[in-house]
This record gives sequence, structure tokens and C-alpha cells, in this order.
Amino acid sequence: MKPNQSSPRIVVSGVHKVFQTDEREVVALKDINLEIPDGQFVCLLGPSGCGKSTLLNAIAGFAPPSAGSIMADGREVSDPGPDRGMVFQEYALFPWMTVEQNVAFGLEIKGLARDQVNTRVTQLLDKLGLIDFRRRFPKDLSGGMRQRVAIARVLALDSPIMLMDEPFGALDALTRRNLQDELLRIWDEFSKTIVFVTHSIEEAIYLADRIVVMTYRPGTIKRDIVVDLPRLRDPAAPEFNALKRELGQLVMEEQQRHHHAEMKAAAVD
Repeated sequence: MKPNQSSPRIVVSGVHKVFQTDEREVVALKDINLEIPDGQFVCLLGPSGCGKSTLLNAIAGFAPPSAGSIMADGREVSDPGPDRGMVFQEYALFPWMTVEQNVAFGLEIKGLARDQVNTRVTQLLDKLGLIDFRRRFPKDLSGGMRQRVAIARVLALDSPIMLMDEPFGALDALTRRNLQDELLRIWDEFSKTIVFVTHSIEEAIYLADRIVVMTYRPGTIKRDIVVDLPRLRDPAAPEFNALKRELGQLVMEEQQRHHHAEMKAAAVD
């Protein structure tokens, strides 16, 4: 799928985010400017503490910026909305609901008729290989299956934007790769714009059209790299590994900056 470069789906302009603690102010994001076209798959990459999840939460409307603005489809983001579906690492499923009830929940809140809800849920469960698990509860599912349910719940609402916060971070390597391939299929079939947070360089290269590397606090954009590799991507290919080395150097610089900052703080204490 080729993104429509003429119509930004998300526009982040001059965004700052400051958190106030009991002792001091923490600048989490500083002067973030980012345009994401319709249909693009963007990964936010960087070490812990660089503000990846903070930026994602700001786009989601969970944590509005302290300064600057975020626009989604031409409207300013001030709170969560149905145009932006969020998938968390922790699955965030209702444990007392079955798989099909979890997926149907948002549609029922929107007031869709029962037959419409049933049709939509059945279609999604079938596409995501969950149809035989529709009456199971989350506790009866593997981590990979739970994440499929979480993705199906977002897809049910037909949000044009999917925001994903390290959704595969807690999964084993094989399950993770299977879900990465599943996500690419979903992205292509459903024409979604995806913003995906990860600390895995290989995952970012495997998935993204574009990788935004962020600096350690305060989070700024260090590099914005277009991934010009054909799909499906081979992690053993020379071009893949050349980009992996380049990104590894960029992330390592920020990890070292993080380490030096911690050492400095410890010396002051």
C-alpha cells in the first residue's frame, strides 16, 4: 500500500510536554514537529525515557501537550476519540467478557443494532483467526491471542488511525513475528495509518515505512528515516542489516547520554 503523501492524517506542531513532580519539572518532549500522511506506518524508536509513549499518548488524547498542537484529520486533538484506536502492551481486555463480547463492546456503546454488531464481530474474528475462540475468556488465551483480540476490538470501531504502544513487547520471538506479519496484512487490507512505539530496532525496520528516532529526555526528533526496502523484508538481507547498524548507532548514542545523565545525578546526590 502506498500512502497518500498529499493528505497528512496527523500533524504534530511544536509540541512540548512537561510533567510536574514534587521536586522539579521534567521536560518529556521538546519542540516535536511531525507530519504523518494517510496510510503511512510510522515507528517511534528510542531508548527508555525518550518520550515515545508520551508522544503516542498525546496523539491519542490521553495526555494533552503542555504547548503546541496535535491535529488528526484536520481537527485539534484535545481528548481521546473514535478516530484514534489504541492498542496497549498489556492487552487491556475486560476479563469478565468473552472474546466476542470484548470485540463487540465499542460497537454496542456506539449504539449499533445487534445484527450489525454480530456481523462485524464475526467478520473480524474470522479474519484474525479467533472464530473458534469467540466464547473463551481472556484468561484462557495465550498472550498472542489476547493481543489479536485487542487489535480486533480497535478494528471493530473502524478507526482510521491505530496507535500501538509496544504491543508485542511481552511476546516470545515466534509469536511476535507472526503478529508482525498479521499486522502488516491488516495495515494493507484496512488502509490504516499506524503509529507504533517500539524499542526494537529490528521490529521497526521490519514494519515501518518510516522510523522516527527520538533523543533521551527531553525527547526530540534525532532522525527521521524513510525505510526504502521492499516488503516482506528479510532481516538477513545486507540492506536490512546496514540500516540496523545505522539505527543501532543512533540509539546507542542516546543510551550513553542516558547513562551519563544518571551518573551525574547520582554524583550530585
